[in-house]
Amino acid sequence: MHLDIATIERTIAIVGGIVVAIVSAIALKNDWKTPGMDNQVFKIMLGLLALGAVIAILAGVGVLGNFPTKAA
Repeated sequence: MHLDIATIERTIAIVGGIVVAIVSAIALKNDWKTPGMDNQVFKIMLGLLALGAVIAILAGVGVLGNFPTKAA
């Protein structure tokens, strides 16, 4: 395994995505039963943050972003 800039960038994306996904899932679990419109918006924001973290993990692993250059 060679450590070029792309490998380092993917590693940082994977580790950062895991950390952000875990923290946002824990915060969403702790805030789930709170009432109020402000808290509902906060829950949506946490859910979107977790979704973005999963997308970053998938991009770092190489599942997303590897599209062919021309159709087969």
